[in-house]
Amino acid sequence: MANIAVCSGSFDPVTLGHLDIINRGAKIFDEVIVVVANNQNKSPLFSVEERMSLLQEVTKDIPNVRVDSFSGLLIDYVKSAGANVILRGLRAVSDFEYEMQIASINKKLDEDIETFFMMTNNQYSFLSSSIVKEAAKYHASVEGLVPPGVQDALIQKFRNPR
Repeated sequence: MANIAVCSGSFDPVTLGHLDIINRGAKIFDEVIVVVANNQNKSPLFSVEERMSLLQEVTKDIPNVRVDSFSGLLIDYVKSAGANVILRGLRAVSDFEYEMQIASINKKLDEDIETFFMMTNNQYSFLSSSIVKEAAKYHASVEGLVPPGVQDALIQKFRNPR
């Protein structure tokens, strides 16, 4: 049986911290499915399609990574994809408390699905999509925080607001 991990998030936008977890996960698992959450309770800057396109671009050189999207319960997506692991990145202790709750409910919903926590590289421990969007909104440089194509997309987005 293949070891397939699902790495989910809003990826609004994808950061170098996300990419760090995806790259490292791809070295551990046979396949990593990066899934964009379509959360109706959030007002994302980028559409699901834009986020998927950006993710496909930044992961194109990682052969065992594919990009998809979902709405609903992550555990349902994981089962439907034939995956057996949920890959989650942790930046700080504060992330762990929230992630532990989610991992616990996922384990209750399906005891065969494991959650794999991976600490982010220290250089990205402060990084979040929210911080990146806030900086880009005020035209600060986000170089070194996001891949170049994502930086260009942010510049465009804030140059031409919706």
